[in-house]
Amino acid sequence: MLRHYYITDSLEDLAQVEQMLITQGIMNSQIHVLSEQDAEVAKLQLHEVESVLKKDVVHSTKVGAVVGVILALITFVFAYFMNWNNSSAGWLPFVFLSIVIVGFCTWEGGFIGIQTDNINFRRFKRLVNNGKHLLFVDIEPSQKYTLDSVMKNYPSLQSQGTGDASPSWVVYGREKYQTFMKSMP
Repeated sequence: MLRHYYITDSLEDLAQVEQMLITQGIMNSQIHVLSEQDAEVAKLQLHEVESVLKKDVVHSTKVGAVVGVILALITFVFAYFMNWNNSSAGWLPFVFLSIVIVGFCTWEGGFIGIQTDNINFRRFKRLVNNGKHLLFVDIEPSQKYTLDSVMKNYPSLQSQGTGDASPSWVVYGREKYQTFMKSMP
């Protein structure tokens, strides 16, 4: 999947675009709106970005985990070259230390991510803070024509390029979950 970004001043245009995309076969879970005016976005029933995804929690947690694994490997190498593994305890203290290191670095990465904006939205921060609204649509290559045909009817939406999208299994899983939640009593 590929993510297409559009910026506009008009939430009403976004509401119309979203409805046209849905009628053309694009799923709700493929469409998101990022705006500082959360109340207006909810009022127009647009598909807003979840609060947790506005922050860089997921990306920073992954980075923290990678750093933790690297530090854990360094711990093993250091213990091996210092010949500490030949003590009566063997490798057990270093295994536990490595688990603690990986856990702490992963937690710290997530903690840092809570405090920073999502890496995918940083380039739009200034525009959104100035009252603009960001629409992004995750599409399969076969849906490109549909997206282009809808967008040509709305010149107020300015293309802001493309980027990495959520994996298709995540998008389709989110759609199935939303459908399930709507059908429950």
